[in-house]
Amino acid sequence: MLEPAFRADVVVVGAGVAGLTAAHRLTRAGVPTVVLEAASCAGGRMATEKIDGFRLDRVGRFLSASPQEPRLAPGLDALVLRPFAPGVLVHGEGRTQRVGGTVRAGGARGALTAARALVSAPLGSDQARLTAALARLAATPVERLLSRPETTAREAFAARGVASRTADGLLRPLLAALLGDPDLTTSSRCADLALRSFAAGRLCVPEGGADALPELLAAALPAGTVRTGVRATSVSTTSVTTADHGVLRCRAVLVATGARDAAELLPGLRVPPFHPVTVVHHTADEAPLAEPSLLLDADRRSPVAHTAVVSEVDPSRAPAGRALVSTTVLGPPPADVEAVVRARLAVLYGRPTYRWETLAVRHTPEAVPAMPPPHDARRPVRLLDGLYVCGDHRDTGTVQGALRSGHRAAAAVLADLGVGAAFASDPLPHAA
Repeated sequence: MLEPAFRADVVVVGAGVAGLTAAHRLTRAGVPTVVLEAASCAGGRMATEKIDGFRLDRVGRFLSASPQEPRLAPGLDALVLRPFAPGVLVHGEGRTQRVGGTVRAGGARGALTAARALVSAPLGSDQARLTAALARLAATPVERLLSRPETTAREAFAARGVASRTADGLLRPLLAALLGDPDLTTSSRCADLALRSFAAGRLCVPEGGADALPELLAAALPAGTVRTGVRATSVSTTSVTTADHGVLRCRAVLVATGARDAAELLPGLRVPPFHPVTVVHHTADEAPLAEPSLLLDADRRSPVAHTAVVSEVDPSRAPAGRALVSTTVLGPPPADVEAVVRARLAVLYGRPTYRWETLAVRHTPEAVPAMPPPHDARRPVRLLDGLYVCGDHRDTGTVQGALRSGHRAAAAVLADLGVGAAFASDPLPHAA
C-alpha cells in the first residue's frame, strides 16, 4: 500500500525495462522517483515462467552484445549474457548451413554431425556475398544507416541487387528471428540496424531467463522505488490516479507501459501494429543439437521461425540431465500448433520427437511492435512539459529500443526539471 502522504518528483507508470531504465537515470540524478506496476512483479513482456526446474521465457527475445557495446544500461553490471555460437544455422532446401560465423572443428560442441541429419554446407556465392554485406554493415555508422532512403526491407534488398534466393532463404528467416517480422515488411532502416547489430556482435540471452534483466534493474533502485500491484487509471502533468491507492502528486509523469495501455492513459497516442508470437517449450532426455546455436527455418510453409536448445546456451534454464528446446512461431498459430511444431522439429533436428515432453505453449498477440515504413526510430518521448512516454513502441521494437527510449525519456524529464546535463546525456548503445 502507498502511504497517504507519499510524494515523488516523478512517477513512472510501468515497470518494464524502459520504465526501470528511466527510473535509474532519474534516481542517479537525485530526483525522487516512484515506479508503479499493475502486475505483481516487474518486467512486462520480459517474463520467465518457472516449471519443475525449467525457466521458460514467455516471448523469446534476443540481445546483441559486442566488444564495442558492453553495457546495456546502468544497473545491469551484474547481468550475465549467454551467447549463442557465432552466426546462425539456416535450414532450407533439405540442408542446414551456418551464416555469419564459422563452425569450430571437433569437440562435443563443434560441427554438426551427419548422424543428426544436419549438413554443414560450405558457403556458396549467395552466402559469401551476404557475409561481405554484413561485414560492411557492421562498419557503417548508425547515422549513415538512418539517412538512407526508407522503404520496406524486401524492396530495399531488391534495389540493392540482393538475389531473391538470398532474401527469402537467408535474410527473411534472420530478420524474423531478430525483429519478429516473417515477411520483410519492416522499415529498411530498422532492418539495417538489426543486421548491423547482428554482424557486429553475438546474439545472447540473459542467464537464468529474460526476467533477470528487469529484476536486476528493479533490485538496483533505492528500496521502495518500485510499487507492484498498483494500477494507474489516469494521468496528468502533476498527478497519477490509481484504482485502489488514491492520487499521487508529482512534478512529472512518465508513462512506460506497452503501447495499448499507454494509449488508454494518453488518448490520441498511436498504437502500432504488432507481430504475434507463440513459444513452444519442450524437454528431452538429451540435447538434439550439441552446440549453443540458433536454428532458423527458411521454409515458408513451416510454422517454425526459429528454434534452439536453450539449455545448451544457458544451462541454468533446465535441470541437470534434461534438455530445454524452445521454438518460436510467428503470426497466427495453427490450431494444433504443438503437434505441428513437434513434427517440424523432427525434420529440423533430424531425430524423433514423439517422446519429448511439452512443458508449455504460450501465445502473446502483441509481442513485438511492428515497424513498417515510415518508421521514426527516435519518436518523441516528451508530450507536454510534465508528461512523457517511453517504450519499445517509441524506438525500435527491440529490447535495446526499450532501454534506449527509457534513457531518452529520463533525459527529457531531467532537462525540463533543470537537472544538470551530465545526467541527461549518458549514452546508451545504438544496437537495434
